Amino acid sequence: MKHRFVLLAMTLLPCVAGAQQKPASQKAPTTSTKFDPKQRPRNLTDEQLLDLVQRQTFRYFWDFGHPVSGMARERSNRSFDYGDEVVTTGGTGFGLMSIIVAAERKWITREQAAERTLKIVNFLWKADMYHGVFPHWMDGATGKTIRFSLKDDGGDLVETAFLYEGLICARQYFTGNTPAESQLRNKILWMWENVEWSWHQQGGQNVLYWHWSPNNGWSMNHQIHGWNECLITYVLAAASPKYAIDKKVYDQGWATGNYFKNGKQFYNTTLPLGFDYGGPLFFSHYSFLGLDPRGLKDQYADYWEQNQAHTRINYAYCVDNPKKFKGYGPNSWGLTASDSYQGYAAHSPTEDLSVISPTAALSAMPYAPKESMAALKHFYFDLGDKIWSEYGFVDGFSEQQNWYAKSHLAIDQGPIVAMIENHRTGLLWKLFMSSPDVQRGLTKLGFESPQLKK
Repeated sequence: MKHRFVLLAMTLLPCVAGAQQKPASQKAPTTSTKFDPKQRPRNLTDEQLLDLVQRQTFRYFWDFGHPVSGMARERSNRSFDYGDEVVTTGGTGFGLMSIIVAAERKWITREQAAERTLKIVNFLWKADMYHGVFPHWMDGATGKTIRFSLKDDGGDLVETAFLYEGLICARQYFTGNTPAESQLRNKILWMWENVEWSWHQQGGQNVLYWHWSPNNGWSMNHQIHGWNECLITYVLAAASPKYAIDKKVYDQGWATGNYFKNGKQFYNTTLPLGFDYGGPLFFSHYSFLGLDPRGLKDQYADYWEQNQAHTRINYAYCVDNPKKFKGYGPNSWGLTASDSYQGYAAHSPTEDLSVISPTAALSAMPYAPKESMAALKHFYFDLGDKIWSEYGFVDGFSEQQNWYAKSHLAIDQGPIVAMIENHRTGLLWKLFMSSPDVQRGLTKLGFESPQLKK
C-alpha cells in the first residue's frame, strides 16, 4: 500500500518536493493591498458562503493564470527548483471548468470567459504534443515540455484526459456564433480528434500506458489499472472519433489489478472498489468533475454508491481518529493528496500524517453535503485566520503539528469550484455528459446512465 501511494505521489500527482519550497519569485497579480484573512465577511448564509468560496478559489485560475498562455500554474509557490513558469495540463482542464462556472455565475462576462478559453486553446494549438498527447508540465510562455521526472518528458495520457474533460465542457458551453466561440469550438474539436489514445496501447495491448516520450519511448512502463482517478482516461479513449480503444481494453486493462475490486466493509460501509479504506479522496473527484456519477453504472460498480462509500469511510475515519490527532472530528475531516509539513503526500486513512486537505471535504459536497458543509463552515469561520487566503483555502493544514500551508495547487483548487457547482446545479455534469462523443464512449464501454440517450 505504502509503495503504491509513493508511486502515486511520484508519477500521478503534482510536485512531490514540497519540503524544498522557497518563496515564489513572482507575486500573483492581485490587489495592491495585502490580503488580510481577518477581514473576511462573517455574517453569511450557506448560499453566500458557497458563492464566496467558489469565487475566491476561482481567482487562482483567473488572477494567477499564466500571463502569456492563460494556463493554470502548477502551484502558487516555488518547489523543486521550479517556479512560475510551470503550467499544468490537468490543472488547466480543471481551471477551464472553473472559468465556465464563473461565466455562468456572472463573476466575469461570457465574452471574458471565451477570450481566456481561446487564449488557452491557441497556446495548446502550438504547444508540444506527442501523438496528440500533451506533457504533464509545460513552460507557460513557450509551450515547451518541462520534464516531470527523469524519463517523464513526453506525453502524459492521464493529464491529457483531465485537460480534455475541461475542453469538452468548454466546447459544449461556448455554443455562440461569435468569432471567439466559433474558433475555440473548432480548434478544440480538431485537437480532440487527433489525440492518439490507441497509440498508448503500446503496440495493440489491451491496456493503456500512462507515458510515452520520443527520448525514452515506453520506458516508464506504467500501465493504467483501476481503481484510482483515471476512469476518465478510458472513457475518453473509448469516445475518440479517430483513435478509439475497444471495450476489451477497458475490461482487461482498467478493470483489473490488485486494487480494483474490494467489497469489504470499513466503518460499517461496504466499499465496492479500490484500496482498503478507499485511498485518497481525489479518486472520487478528478474523473467526476465531468462524468456524472448519479445513476452511472456498469458491470463493475454503481459509481454513485462507490463515491459515496469512499467519502463516508474517509469521514468516519477522521471522526474515529485512531491516531488521536489534534483537530480531527465531524467538522474537520478529509484526507487526500496535498502538501504537508513533510512535503507532498497522498494522505489517506492508511497514510495519515495529521494533515487535513480542505479540497477533500469541499470537493465531496455532492456525496456528503451535510458533512461537507459542516467542514466548510469550520474551515472558514473557525480556522479562517490561518487557512483562508486570496485564492480560497490553503492546500493543507495540521493542527497537530501547528502547520498551515501557504501554498495552493491547481489540481486541488479546481475540484472545489467544480464539485460545489455540480452539487448546486449539476452544470459541468450536464455539459460533459451532453457531448455526443462522451455518450458514444460510455455506451461502448457498457455504462448505464440517466443522461445517456437511448
